[in-house]
Amino acid sequence: MQNAIKELGTPKVKEMVAQLAEKWKIPSGLHIDCVCKVCCDNPELAPDINGRKKKNQLSPEQCVEEWVLKFKHGYDERISVRKSKMPGTVPDNAVNIILSTGLHCHVLDQNHIQSIVYAHRLGMSAENILGLLLEEFLFTKLSPFGWAMAWGETIKSVDFCNAEGFLLQVKNRSNSENSSSSKIRSGKPIEKWFRINATNGKCQWDELNAIVGAHSGLELNEKTFQQFIKEVLEKNPEALAIEPANPWVKILKQKP
Repeated sequence: MQNAIKELGTPKVKEMVAQLAEKWKIPSGLHIDCVCKVCCDNPELAPDINGRKKKNQLSPEQCVEEWVLKFKHGYDERISVRKSKMPGTVPDNAVNIILSTGLHCHVLDQNHIQSIVYAHRLGMSAENILGLLLEEFLFTKLSPFGWAMAWGETIKSVDFCNAEGFLLQVKNRSNSENSSSSKIRSGKPIEKWFRINATNGKCQWDELNAIVGAHSGLELNEKTFQQFIKEVLEKNPEALAIEPANPWVKILKQKP
């Protein structure tokens, strides 16, 4: 995308994005024009569209198309509507031995140990979608106030932006940022916010409200976020990947 901006120029890229957004019926409320403007104003934050296809370099026009499709795919596959993939790995039986031996407990049989192992896997599935739920929650709250989400990672290390060029990176926990995103943000006007301080467990919603500005009815707090999670999972239970072999499935199917 960087080369497309350089070779085609900002006006042409913006024009193409607008035309493609209309062609592929991308809702205007997603503010793709705002995301495009950020990339054009900060080409170093534009993603590498070619990626591993370096042997078959895309033309500048194709890069713009791929960028728009990347944005559209990110929105179409948002956690509230998608079916999450099952874990691609199988449990390690050595974990069972560690648990049964380390607990020094002869009361737990192998079925109990297996339940512990699969409870952990179920918890990991929940953690895997927590960040996506947080992002979509913020999208539903901030979008009406002109904030755009960079769906499909269409801006490097930036999750939200607005027409004024304000850039925001969102993380669920204070210890979840990787070194690469930190490096990209160094020296750039990108605000960082995390929901929970991993050291003390305290939520940081007041900080986010201060960043985005106070708006009537915005309700950026833990209560409304948790209510959003419940609503999403009730409407789309397949957002949480639950393996058929998980023994907790039998418990879930039991009538109260």
